[in-house]
Amino acid sequence: MTNISKHTGKVILAAAGCGDPELITVKAARFLQQADIVLTDRLVSEKILEEYVQPGTEIIYVGKQYNRDASVQQQEICQLLLKYALQNKLVVRLKGGDVSFFSNILDELQILVDNNIPYEVIPGVTAASGAAAYAGIPLTARGYATSVRFLTFYKKDIVTDEYWQELAATKDTLVFYMSSETLDTVVENLVQHKIDAAKLLAVVEQATTPQQNISVTGLYNYDTTLKGKKFASPTLVIIGKVVALHSQFAWLQNNPGDENYFTSIDKNINLLKVSEDAGGK
Repeated sequence: MTNISKHTGKVILAAAGCGDPELITVKAARFLQQADIVLTDRLVSEKILEEYVQPGTEIIYVGKQYNRDASVQQQEICQLLLKYALQNKLVVRLKGGDVSFFSNILDELQILVDNNIPYEVIPGVTAASGAAAYAGIPLTARGYATSVRFLTFYKKDIVTDEYWQELAATKDTLVFYMSSETLDTVVENLVQHKIDAAKLLAVVEQATTPQQNISVTGLYNYDTTLKGKKFASPTLVIIGKVVALHSQFAWLQNNPGDENYFTSIDKNINLLKVSEDAGGK
């Protein structure tokens, strides 16, 4: 068990889990309690910051949201890590979900290594694991799938036609991150390449939070059920035969309201926030 004193000039790349604040690991919570500076993503429960970050600790919001002008650029985040680490501070870079699933960790690791900054990486519950568990959809259930693929399709030119053909033919469960705004195109490509009609699609909005809502449909009747719908952020998409298990094993009631669990990106989200107990210093 790692135990470091304050003011060591170190960066902790820590995962917060995917929504439910109780999904944070003990290790990540302990480092938050020791931190001098916390750089937090948008998809981190405010309850985590309230419960584990000590009063007076500086919290900097460095949230990102695809295609939003107010998102903090990755280069700026890397420079903040470097700036505070070189001031001999213990910096916790808090990421939603897990640190290695679509989280831009590579750039942050590189700047730390290039500048000889000591660091640790703390894993967490990624959105796919959380959504599957809270939806009652075992991603590799025996007899339904033997493997799973984690993908993203936030840009329409990042998947080739040959790969769409492979995705349509595979027996793997498909999990799409950050793809709700392009979901119509995802379904269109899979149907065009004759995906098995026995496979279903589940759209999981705000997984593991009180606002979780799950919509299930067949891919061949998607046009009359979900096409064109705007989904809450974050949204995860699960495609495969395992989705059929949701109706049998769902244990959390849907909340189809329009309330957002996470704060949306705005122009002020990257401002320094200091606990009121610090006297606004």
